[in-house]
Amino acid sequence: MKINWSGLPRYCSFLERLVLSILFLVPLALSAQQPTVPVAPPTGDSSPADFAQAADEVLHDMSEITGLSLRTPVKKTLRSREEIRAYVIRQMNEDKDVAQRYADARAAEAFGLLPKNFDLDSFMVDLLTEQIAGLYDPKAHEFYIANWIPLEDQRMVMAHELTHALQDQHFQIELWLKAARPNDDAELAREAFLEGSAMAAMVDYLLRGTGKSLNNMPEFDPSILTGDLSSSPSLQKAPPFIKDTLVFPYFAGMTFTAAALKPAGWSAVGKVFLNPPASTQQIMHPKLYKTGHVPESVTLPAIDGYLGKQWKKIDENLMGEFGWLEVLKQFLDEQRAKPLAASWEGDRYQLYENQQSRRLLLVARIHFSSQVHAARFFGQYSELLEKKHQQRTNLFRRPDFFSFDTPEGGVFLRCSATDCLVVEGGERSVFVELNKQLDLGPVPEPDQKLDATPTKTVSNVMPVVDVEATVR
Repeated sequence: MKINWSGLPRYCSFLERLVLSILFLVPLALSAQQPTVPVAPPTGDSSPADFAQAADEVLHDMSEITGLSLRTPVKKTLRSREEIRAYVIRQMNEDKDVAQRYADARAAEAFGLLPKNFDLDSFMVDLLTEQIAGLYDPKAHEFYIANWIPLEDQRMVMAHELTHALQDQHFQIELWLKAARPNDDAELAREAFLEGSAMAAMVDYLLRGTGKSLNNMPEFDPSILTGDLSSSPSLQKAPPFIKDTLVFPYFAGMTFTAAALKPAGWSAVGKVFLNPPASTQQIMHPKLYKTGHVPESVTLPAIDGYLGKQWKKIDENLMGEFGWLEVLKQFLDEQRAKPLAASWEGDRYQLYENQQSRRLLLVARIHFSSQVHAARFFGQYSELLEKKHQQRTNLFRRPDFFSFDTPEGGVFLRCSATDCLVVEGGERSVFVELNKQLDLGPVPEPDQKLDATPTKTVSNVMPVVDVEATVR
């Protein structure tokens, strides 16, 4: 599920070309930890000549900071809000067709990340038009910036976007990003490094002249740069998933970049492009990138033949640790969700849609780092499923199997050894076939008398576990 939006991640396909509005990213944001960098007061609207001169100056500075030489001139253009909105729509249509964007939105809905019938395309166009202050287009090799922003604020945007321009000249960032496809989780991880490295370069730009850099600030907290995200009218209306996805590549990516480039600093940036992060797990736990730990490859059998002609598979991909954390956070508190997601070691999901009723069938297989973590997931996820599906009947629970019926189909959860299988919206026969092909062991029958009365709900609170320890 790679929701197609620019400027926002998990799942956005051209995030690296668009930077959210960072007018609040001024040196004052660093004043609590670092000496204030002198900045001239805003000068209002800038002329094209002033803009071009400022962009050249910033480009020179970013080349010095990152060690990436300028190989060819970068085209620079001032754009109106209407022109940027048109660009957003054009790129959205070029990057994914309507069917794929529909599938992405339906997958988010199936996982409980977006409300039903949420108009994602319209929302994202409005949000991005509101938020975008500048962008680098790797197809045209051109840098655009909003013409309504004061020149001194434009410099902050330039520092971020012109870092992308330099990266593009050395590493062809669009091809590099799309090389991760069709693995959505790996693509998001690459996006996080692109945005995070540009954020890191921008912080070093803000710190120039102080003797400080991100490389020698081990305790630097990137969250101080977020400003008041609630000040955005569109963001105030956004589901929590979109808000989290907005922040992830920029700030988790910056933390990853700071760790990945140590101790050598910017001279090591090429090594990361040659050996990109393989998963959001590596972004969230940079030590795993350093050790070369990668998630397991997880597969799911094809079930098209068991569903009937009215069912069509519209999506298949990975969620990754970040995606599962978002799912868990929708229904469980973060104290439980975070360590549980950190035990993720691989996954695969399939989404089917009934072409007549538009009902959804979601199949997901999740692999964990140990049987203990799989058992914990079973307890926590069975509670999540009950919260997610308010109308349920025929609830049936056994130590490693849980099911109930809903108006939109059956819900099943089975965990065996280090793997868990989730089916939502399907018939028992489909679940049984999947369970058989995955060799998860016998499926308990509802009339088996292992327990007198199946419980209605379980609150299996997992103890707080250290995230880094949990991953392994």
